[in-house]
Amino acid sequence: MQKTEISQNLKEIKATFLNPDCLLVAVSKTKPISAIQQAYEAGIRDFGENKVQEITEKASQLPDDIKWHMIGHLQRNKVKFIAPFIHLIHSVDSLRLLKQINKEAEKVNRTINCLLQVYIANEETKFGWDKEELYSFLLGDEINSMNNIQIVGLMGMATNTSSEKVIREEFKTLKNLHDTLKKLPLPENVEMREISMGMSSDYLLAQQEGSTMVRIGSAIFGFRNYN
Repeated sequence: MQKTEISQNLKEIKATFLNPDCLLVAVSKTKPISAIQQAYEAGIRDFGENKVQEITEKASQLPDDIKWHMIGHLQRNKVKFIAPFIHLIHSVDSLRLLKQINKEAEKVNRTINCLLQVYIANEETKFGWDKEELYSFLLGDEINSMNNIQIVGLMGMATNTSSEKVIREEFKTLKNLHDTLKKLPLPENVEMREISMGMSSDYLLAQQEGSTMVRIGSAIFGFRNYN
């Protein structure tokens, strides 16, 4: 893909946004440094990766003002590698992982922003908290001792289906949960302001249902291999 294509794709995607304030996170997983650099030159500063090794390698080779988003399933023993620089972890799918993030953030004297990944899809392969777990944790005592994490909202992945109705209902579920939680007396280190939902195939649906950040990869970079 030529440089102009990535720039043009970004321009066309942005032109379709229903909410211009919705953050576009460019999903750069498996893409080479050259492609990320092209998106960077086109004005993108937020990039999403789903593997720790890949995100650490790329972060060391690209500009310091890039905001790196961890969007894939994160293993607890890998948190230490991204703790020094990660901007936002979208995929916090368990209390055990959140504890580990807090622990590693404390070691490097940082507060790490996190989204709690909620299980909204009708698929066994997806990860995340259910509604009861969320309420129990956010209104419990344990969170008050986590001084090095800041929960800034929720993330969800819709079922991999062609049914717009199913996807929309799942996005609605996440938005309703977010809005309900927002009204509760939450701890100081919790602020329900972000909803990360929507990808290349359904980001417009997600924006219709209240997404504040969308994770777009193939629509920007295409499916082709790069030289």
